[in-house]
Amino acid sequence: MSLELYVGLGLVAVIAVFLVITYNGLITASKRVNNAWAQIDVQLKRRADLIPNLIETVKGYARFEKKVLTEVTKARTAIMGAKTPAEAAKGENMLTGALKTIFAVAENYPTLKANENFKALQEEFATTENKISYARQFYNDSVMQFNTAIALFPNNVVAGIFGLGAPRQYFEIEESARKVVKADFSDIA
Repeated sequence: MSLELYVGLGLVAVIAVFLVITYNGLITASKRVNNAWAQIDVQLKRRADLIPNLIETVKGYARFEKKVLTEVTKARTAIMGAKTPAEAAKGENMLTGALKTIFAVAENYPTLKANENFKALQEEFATTENKISYARQFYNDSVMQFNTAIALFPNNVVAGIFGLGAPRQYFEIEESARKVVKADFSDIA
């Protein structure tokens, strides 16, 4: 065999190894994004499961706050039906605003604030909110790593060849969900 043949076979082997390593790295990054999304989904479901208990506890004290309770229920339904990060983020924004309102309502009911069930639910919500925050951060970090990997040369070529080139969407909170909710009881007789 000639030297050119060995060099050619060596070059083909190097290219094949490069493609396999790059492909496997991109698949790993993609799976990490999927796993991170699943973690957010688990925490959102956990929070959604807590909501009926919260509503029932608050109902006993705040019978005339039906609008607030209805908003929480609608937001919970939106999150439970979310299929994509964008849909989940929209439901998350609705729920965050509604929960802020419900906890603001609780401030005007000293006996509710002192109720052990309500305290336990509030603590459980705080823990869940922290878990959601960490899961969201991990997801967004994973999306950033994946999006960076598929944008860099020569990974972008390999990603394009194997159909892995679509960037993933970040889990973002709308600006309106960042505002502090003020409970307004001026319309209560």
